[in-house]
Amino acid sequence: MEKKKFYITTPIYYPSDKLHIGHTYCTVATDAMARYKRLAGYDVMFLTGTDEHGQKIETKAKEAGVTPKEFVDKIVEGPQGVKDLWKLMNISNDRFIRTTDDYHVAAVQKIFKKMYDKGDIYKGSYKGKYCTPCESFWTESQLVDGCCPDCGRPVVDAEEEAYFFRLSKYADKVRDLLENTDFLQPRSRVNEMVKNFIDPGLEDLCVSRTSFTWGIPVDFDPGHVVYVWVDALFNYTTALGFLNDQYDDYDKYWPADVHFVGKEIVRFHSIIWPAMLMSMEMPLPKHVFGHGWLLLDGGKMSKSKGNVVDPYILAEKFGVDALRFFLMRTFPFGSDGNFSNELLIQTINTDLANDLGNLLSRTTAMVGKYFGGQLPAGCKTWENPEPFDTDLIAMASALRDAYESQMEAYAPHNALAEVFKVIQRANKYIDETAPWALAKDMDANGKRLAHVLYNLLEATRICGILLSPFMPESMDKLFVQIGASADVRTWDSAAVWGALSETAAVTKGENLFPRIDMDKAIAELEAAAEAAKKASLPAIEVEPQLTEQVNFDTFCKSDFRAVKVKACENVKKSEKLLKFTLDDGTGTDRQILSGIAKYYKPEELVGKTLVAIVNLPPRKMMGQESCGMLISAVHTEKGEEKLHLLMVDDAIPAGAKLC
Repeated sequence: MEKKKFYITTPIYYPSDKLHIGHTYCTVATDAMARYKRLAGYDVMFLTGTDEHGQKIETKAKEAGVTPKEFVDKIVEGPQGVKDLWKLMNISNDRFIRTTDDYHVAAVQKIFKKMYDKGDIYKGSYKGKYCTPCESFWTESQLVDGCCPDCGRPVVDAEEEAYFFRLSKYADKVRDLLENTDFLQPRSRVNEMVKNFIDPGLEDLCVSRTSFTWGIPVDFDPGHVVYVWVDALFNYTTALGFLNDQYDDYDKYWPADVHFVGKEIVRFHSIIWPAMLMSMEMPLPKHVFGHGWLLLDGGKMSKSKGNVVDPYILAEKFGVDALRFFLMRTFPFGSDGNFSNELLIQTINTDLANDLGNLLSRTTAMVGKYFGGQLPAGCKTWENPEPFDTDLIAMASALRDAYESQMEAYAPHNALAEVFKVIQRANKYIDETAPWALAKDMDANGKRLAHVLYNLLEATRICGILLSPFMPESMDKLFVQIGASADVRTWDSAAVWGALSETAAVTKGENLFPRIDMDKAIAELEAAAEAAKKASLPAIEVEPQLTEQVNFDTFCKSDFRAVKVKACENVKKSEKLLKFTLDDGTGTDRQILSGIAKYYKPEELVGKTLVAIVNLPPRKMMGQESCGMLISAVHTEKGEEKLHLLMVDDAIPAGAKLC
């Protein structure tokens, strides 16, 4: 029988030169859903990619001194770029689209022309408020305190010739779609869209630009480039081969079963996207699910705010699977979640180390200790089961159905909660049955002990199957430890109690989830974050040059002289000051105090020839007189201020004037 099809997408990400944990959230969720569907026997297509056009990219590339394509290539394909991050996070996407791909460009030009020929795209002039970072036009009423309602940054007035999509034409159909179907989920998002965008009246949408060139050209009107709405949104179809020969999956997978998107782009996917598909007379996606944000210190993670969390540091410290699990276990998928390293560590310690890790390590250790790593035949059944036997078996047997119900509702956090009810019940079962007490008399209790341990292995197996979409590598290791062969790691076997072989080879392997020392880990994370911050800074920063001009005659009044250091010492009770005794060529020693003690040791300066301004009025410093100022250069390197005294050739005599 042919497999059921399932097509799921993440939004295509706007290339950022600093990826943070928030970027991984939606993609990890999509990956877990795709893996679940594959496990359940579906033919899955999982698409992700990058949205690479627009004015912001063009501007950043110019600032970097490279072409826009070179700029996005580095971010997408380079070290710690988008593809590298997805590899790190073990993302199992079937396809990756870049909006700069030739086949996508050609298909979007055809789509634009089709809507133009139909009369749904027309030429006009746009005047409004424009947010460059978000590449969004807004009406005055949509602004929040005069700023972009999405990112909160200032907008600018913009006016240019443009093509428009007749979004207003489809307002009633879109309203009906939102209000009378389950197209947009969770349901709370529907009211937001209707109240904020449809009720005030849908305005026609600007779909081309002339103020920049980095985009897909409108092939029938040079000077215009296709704007993000058409370019980015239609990737979900062009990646399947719609109006191109690159792929041939459109009829197989379209319409999409679900688009997982962040709440900031729900408007694009639930209003603009279906309207354009209606214009093209194409089937609509079955669902759009708008998840919440990961928040840090109460605000959305953002590079511009300096509050990003590096997934590379977290993955190296705690492991990819633990990080994936935390993201899906801790935050209800449809709501915002407050991220903290403390919460991450607490979740790992509680759920993975204490509950799952404890169950696995105790069970495999006891099988090894009491039975040499292999239970005897006949241990599946027990003639006089206790209530706690039947309770554990009933809970584990019913787990797959409860888990499936939550996954189908796009509630992975609830699905994981169901799994951990069984894990916690199994740990309680250990205390109830007290295997260590049974082992004291193996002749009398050996069969009962074997049955207890089999029940624990079997409960662990079922939980491992259902955890595998979230922690695939760790569950493969778990299956090896409990001796679960490939045929009992399947979706069907997750609903069958007793599938594990009675005589499976059980080994106590590595501790999959060691407990973490909270204080030590936090300190190490802070140090790593600080080191990464410094590493990301420009190698050398210098003070900007002053633009205010100085009168030449005034400049000439400053008397710069070569001076030789006769003696140098620290000033008592001062951590900053050094006291110099200098030969300035006059025959009388000159004393200058300089706040450079943290940069130089006094003994390394004796005998050096320096430069000083000698006609400054004397001033008191720490009760001592300073007659002049030594000249130095200051810059910042990797976030640390550096100072260098200006030293000249020792052949220059003391008192020589610099000119």
